[in-house]
Amino acid sequence: MTNIIRPTLILDKEICLNNIKKMARKAAEYNLKFRPHFKTHQSAEIGEWFRLFGVDAITVSSVQMAEYFAANGWNDITIAFSVNIREIENINRLAANINLNVLVENREAAAALAGKLMHKLGVYIKIDTGGHRTGISSSKTGAINSILKQLNVNSKITFKGFLTHAGQTYSAKSTNEIFSRHFDAVLQLKALKQKYKKEFPNIEVSIGDTPSASICTIFDGIDEIRPGNFIFYDLMQYNLGVCSLDDIAVKMVCPVVAKHPSRNEVVIYGGAVHFSKEAITNVNGKNIYGRILTAQNHTKELLPPLNYVSKLSQEHGTLKVTHNQLKNFTIGNFVEIIPVHSCLTANVMGHYITTTGKIISMMPKY
Repeated sequence: MTNIIRPTLILDKEICLNNIKKMARKAAEYNLKFRPHFKTHQSAEIGEWFRLFGVDAITVSSVQMAEYFAANGWNDITIAFSVNIREIENINRLAANINLNVLVENREAAAALAGKLMHKLGVYIKIDTGGHRTGISSSKTGAINSILKQLNVNSKITFKGFLTHAGQTYSAKSTNEIFSRHFDAVLQLKALKQKYKKEFPNIEVSIGDTPSASICTIFDGIDEIRPGNFIFYDLMQYNLGVCSLDDIAVKMVCPVVAKHPSRNEVVIYGGAVHFSKEAITNVNGKNIYGRILTAQNHTKELLPPLNYVSKLSQEHGTLKVTHNQLKNFTIGNFVEIIPVHSCLTANVMGHYITTTGKIISMMPKY
């Protein structure tokens, strides 16, 4: 790392490959289609690593991302974000060239698609199974029927089934709570599938969150999983008990620029424009923006929980450290930090440097 001079996102390719291999094997074990979410890495080069494990269908989070990966050889893509009707022209262009699936959750979007779509398109109805970010409650079959009626106007539209992101697993307080929330989501989707299966014999159910995909074992009635964060994992997943420290494939490396012993604080070059401002709650009840890694006996370990990234401004990061650890930080040296949310950290950094020194680019931001 002697050539690193500023905040740098370091990526371990071997850990990534191992994480992909494990998730692909799990999908195969449970007879699930594996459609990984590429919003985590947003990189054509990293996307190619998935092909080594038989992946030929992917998930993205925007039309722009779908265009990027379609241009890089992916021709079976689900955009797991409810249709923005202002982008129907772009959706039409994509649907003319690839197998494309989109999401709807209201009559307005369904009607816009039915009225303007010119090419074959798969459509899922987005279901809210408890995350309460967006989607239709699984109990609102009247709203679902209304959407289906709109979609049926256009013969080029194929209703694929129901899709959810069980985001409620991310706020769980234990792995048992993850199991419980996942099981509840599975029951809701299974009931919907059974209700509509006679009318739509090929109906599918797709679920996509890293916590449940990583540790849960009940997928009765589920056809597809779409995890994304699992390729890198992060501090949030580690705290949830979803992964081990050895599964985390990314870390931020930041120079130390100042020390303030009277406050037991260390200042690093690495702020919100590098980490994002995603936070979780530390054991002391304070916001934490990252945990500090240290080398012990040729292995990496986390410093105790009271040593953490406590504050971020635009370029500055503040580490709160215990008095006995302060001496281990030297101005001009580096500190290695596990980010809270690797998806957002990668997005703001815009590229990676591997442990072997190779630069890996991401999709352009425009």
